Amino acid sequence: MTPLEWRSAPDVPADDPRLSRLSLNQKTTDSWSVREAIEGCARAGIPSIGLWREPVAEMGVKAAVRAVADAGLRVSSLCRGGFLTAEGQQGQAALDDNRRAIDEAADLGTPCLVMVVGGLPYGSRDLQGARQRVADAVAELAPYAGERGVRLALEPLHPMYCADRAVLSTLAQALDLAEPFPTEQVGVVVDTFHVWWDPDVWRQIARAGARIASFQVCDFLTPLPADVLLGRGMMGDGHIEFAPFHRAVRGAGYAGDTEVEIFNADVWATDPEIVLTAIKRRYVDLVLLD
Repeated sequence: MTPLEWRSAPDVPADDPRLSRLSLNQKTTDSWSVREAIEGCARAGIPSIGLWREPVAEMGVKAAVRAVADAGLRVSSLCRGGFLTAEGQQGQAALDDNRRAIDEAADLGTPCLVMVVGGLPYGSRDLQGARQRVADAVAELAPYAGERGVRLALEPLHPMYCADRAVLSTLAQALDLAEPFPTEQVGVVVDTFHVWWDPDVWRQIARAGARIASFQVCDFLTPLPADVLLGRGMMGDGHIEFAPFHRAVRGAGYAGDTEVEIFNADVWATDPEIVLTAIKRRYVDLVLLD
């Protein structure tokens, strides 16, 4: 699909009750500021937004809290914490930054802080050591997150990101890491882009149950671009069948928002109003479809 084809999508009215659990991840409309994204959601009838730390910091956390409240929205998640695989002083700095991220999530009133746990340190080939450092860091951060009423949401990333972004590649790995901690402290993210390929994913979603802290959707495109980070597509433009994932997470007990998170140069270059119209149409037609 192209931006012209997204433009032709018939709008879903802002008061359509089927939108009640839809959330826009702010990164999907990357050209918009925090305030513009919040106001865009309010106009479109999208009742929830996933925020990113860097633009929130530019605006100021207190100002972001006021803007969300004034628009009558909720914050589905804060992206991102994590990057926990560093050693020594860098590792301590990462822990300190994650505590700040937990505080920001608490101030924003979001139930979860999305954790992209980090890849291998530069020059390292010690994958098991990196995973152990993630486990150790989560053990240190989880009680503090619980005190602040925030859940650390461990996000497994597609295996192509294992070296540089996340040494957790499957939902099973994320659940194994989460299980020693209270459910209210540590959960997992189910992101269709990252887990759609996994033949064990349905069993793991059922296993996750109340541990599911966030459900994110976008499509998996081929051929992947040179920067594979930007290979996330509008639902329906790639290879993923979304309705079974929606049914599975709901069947596992997840009652939160479905957050649309797209990193894609064409999407970012398109008028965000057109993007929101397409998101609503594809969400209703492809994600909710039974």
